[in-house]
Amino acid sequence: MRIIRAKDYEDMSRKAANIISAQIIMKPECVLGLATGSTPIGAYARLVEWYQKGDLDFSGVTTVNLDEYKGLTKDNDQSYYYFMHHHLFGKVNVDPTRTFLPDGTEKDSAKACADYDQVIEKTGGVDLQLLGLGHNGHIGFNEPADEFKASTNCVDLTESTIRANQRFFASIDEVPRQAYTMGIGTIMHARKILVVVSGQDKAQIVKDAFFGTITPKVPASVLQLHQDVTVVADEAAFSLIG
Repeated sequence: MRIIRAKDYEDMSRKAANIISAQIIMKPECVLGLATGSTPIGAYARLVEWYQKGDLDFSGVTTVNLDEYKGLTKDNDQSYYYFMHHHLFGKVNVDPTRTFLPDGTEKDSAKACADYDQVIEKTGGVDLQLLGLGHNGHIGFNEPADEFKASTNCVDLTESTIRANQRFFASIDEVPRQAYTMGIGTIMHARKILVVVSGQDKAQIVKDAFFGTITPKVPASVLQLHQDVTVVADEAAFSLIG
């Protein structure tokens, strides 16, 4: 595991964007696994900036996102489809037919998950998977559990995750209770993994996930077993690490 310390959120975002852009430059037809949430927004902004300057070309890139809320339509401004188009897809020259997310409108959970696993398989596998880190150690929406889930699955979101996501909705009652998420096994099959973390409130989970015991009770801890993981975090997130 490679650890990169950043001064602050902006520095973390720039360092993460550098790693993603290097992947695109080295392999223009790469498959990027992408994440949502507040943490990667800064990195996406840097990538858009570099594309607009002519330094990046997304025309050959394929993307697969980690997750999507079950029950939200693509035009819902809290769907991850909407998020990705607002922060990245709508601002660069990525081919819309090669941007993939789980189908949140599919009511049949088994079908939605199986379909998304097929999509990922047809891409040939993820070259670089971007991850955030939840306060309880979740990656994607893989919540603490008794075992690691291998493939795409429908998750009942924990109360802590629902509360964390409440800030994006008008009320807590509007926060979806379920989501489709790429499984831990699929994430671990990515050739490279990049984790971005920011803030003092993530300091304890950074310590537990990357320097503690490997356990499905802390899903991100499994990343310790991957052969090519880079963690980029700011000083606040690393404050409990010597």
